[in-house]
Amino acid sequence: MKVIMRIPTPLRRYTRNASEVQVEARTLGEALEQLEQQYPGIRERLVDENGQLRRFVNIFVNDEDVRYLQELDTPLKEGDEISIVPSIAGGRR
Repeated sequence: MKVIMRIPTPLRRYTRNASEVQVEARTLGEALEQLEQQYPGIRERLVDENGQLRRFVNIFVNDEDVRYLQELDTPLKEGDEISIVPSIAGGRR
């Protein structure tokens, strides 16, 4: 299934400044593997050494947080949109 991955600005240096990348995958995990094949080094920014999503990275499939779905096993269908949203901390003390 062809899906679109939206890449946030801080990660675009790994995708040669592409804001969107198209991959073919049946699950989110497969999509991340395809992304890594196209742009080596990006997956480690999203997934930890145990293969789990990093806690400071939020990933949405069609506006649904994958942590409330099936995480990396979240199924995909043709035309789905995956958004990678890094957590932002800060504010006033």
